[in-house]
Amino acid sequence: MQRFDIHREVESARTLDARFYLDPAVFEAVRERVFASSWLWLADLREVAAPGHVAPHVLMPGLLDEPLVLVRDGTGALRCLSNVCTHRGNLLVPAAGPASQLRCGYHSRRFGLDGRMTFMPGFEGACDFPSAADDLPAASLVPWQGHALVNLDAGAAPPAWPAWVERRMAGVLPGGVSNLQAWPLAAERARSFEFDAHWALYVENYLEGLHIPFLHPGLNAALDWSGYRYELFEGGNLQVALARPGDPAFEPGPGAVDHGQRIAACYFWLFPNLMLNFYPWGLSLNLVLPLAPARTRVIFRSYVADASKLATGAGAALDPVELEDEAAVVQVQRGIRSRLYRGGRYSPQHERGVHQFHRLLAAALG
Repeated sequence: MQRFDIHREVESARTLDARFYLDPAVFEAVRERVFASSWLWLADLREVAAPGHVAPHVLMPGLLDEPLVLVRDGTGALRCLSNVCTHRGNLLVPAAGPASQLRCGYHSRRFGLDGRMTFMPGFEGACDFPSAADDLPAASLVPWQGHALVNLDAGAAPPAWPAWVERRMAGVLPGGVSNLQAWPLAAERARSFEFDAHWALYVENYLEGLHIPFLHPGLNAALDWSGYRYELFEGGNLQVALARPGDPAFEPGPGAVDHGQRIAACYFWLFPNLMLNFYPWGLSLNLVLPLAPARTRVIFRSYVADASKLATGAGAALDPVELEDEAAVVQVQRGIRSRLYRGGRYSPQHERGVHQFHRLLAAALG
């Protein structure tokens, strides 16, 4: 497989070779070495808010297609278990709801909400049965502000970025980050988009504001471009956009990093595919799902804290901005097929986030 090396200094580096986006073997390697080993957003935890509830989910549908089930047992302990029976591989839990156990509908193998197998008919006389191999495997789980972050490696160290996001937003959000769990999910604002471009091209587009004045006239009118800035941290980065006079904005108080500024939006990207976009009206959570080397799905979920601000400011017209972005990355997908194109250079001022993304990908691919 092609090796990808990205110079550590953005001022000297060249972008990823075009073959990264075109080679099916690279796409398969990214599936296993990046996504199957990373911390990923799985679901909203509201489905299992009460003890004795379970909720099945598929991790990265279209790419990993890993069947998992979120479980909160009678004591309130939360787990993420495989949703596949350890007997013959049947899917266990078909729908969310209350449960005292997990029962396979194929041969009636049963599991406790801790994942341990408790019953299996017809196995009298089987040697070394039951064993730990008959229990349900568990994925690593980190609950964060009402969301489930999971890693298929049961021994994975917790991600570093949740604490950084909380510290960074503590002085920006009214009431602090702890209020996030109280923001209601606006089901009517849910969106899903599909387009013919590589998922990494979409992420790259998200990670730089250089294109905003040229691609997004509506968004550009809501932002003070002169104050746009970037901040890198372990596992992700942040773009801070300042508001124009009269538009809704966060106004951090004394002691905050951004005190004295009017913030239109805070755009967090978390490796490899999660985006948390904070606006004065609330949070837009975006999940990027690779489907094929030239096919991507993006899912939008909105958590609305102040509905009176939905129609104004940087977060007012998410759908038009999304379609403008998609049109651009589809054009780039066509362009990188050129036999004459191999890669470019980074803007040291505006593409440090893209450079960080490429270095993380290159490191994961070895």
